Amino acid sequence: MFKKIGMGLAVLGAAVAGYLLFIRPWHLRWGASDEERQRSMPGDDEIQQPNYATTRAVTINARPADIWPWLVQMGYQRGGLYSYDWLDRLFGILDRPSADRIIPEFQHLQVGNVIPLGAGPSWPVKALEPNQYLLICLKDPQHPELGVTWVWALYPLDEEHTRLVSRNHGRQPLMPGGIFMLLLLEPTGFIMERKMLLGIKQRAERTHEAAAARRRESTSDQMSQTV
Repeated sequence: MFKKIGMGLAVLGAAVAGYLLFIRPWHLRWGASDEERQRSMPGDDEIQQPNYATTRAVTINARPADIWPWLVQMGYQRGGLYSYDWLDRLFGILDRPSADRIIPEFQHLQVGNVIPLGAGPSWPVKALEPNQYLLICLKDPQHPELGVTWVWALYPLDEEHTRLVSRNHGRQPLMPGGIFMLLLLEPTGFIMERKMLLGIKQRAERTHEAAAARRRESTSDQMSQTV
């Protein structure tokens, strides 16, 4: 019996070590280059000495102006979160599937607004610059040294391609329970965020291609009329 327990603990220890050494470093920087990880981004100075930090990124075949509308309409009873909707709805974060279209009435996000969520705290908008970045910041009024920031920033590569970079900084008490929850929630957070980035990519590329097709059609009609 004790031998089986010892073997079980050894397997568990090896699994935890493998996660900490290989899987965790990979998902904390999924899709991001070394340059992007080292780059200064809005909100970096909001959380002093964060004990949780991620930088993740995806290349989108679209311009910043094609991506921005999907960011500003996020939220409960708005555009959704573009992740695994069935999970977000299961936990009450959303009440409907994420939008597959740009919704005009939700295109006017400003500093001081909140991005609402059905369950859990809403996301206060700390700063934004249209077509450049959107920063949310959650802090505990009683413990201002604790909190979390999340920024989405757009970096054009050329006329047709943009990097969407997502960064999380957080600080929480490193109590045993907090460490356990952090290790438990980190993989889940990665899975949902990765799907969100890919969901934004899919939607922005689709609208970008539709706009490009309309421009080509318009140009073709003009040429036909000229001839």
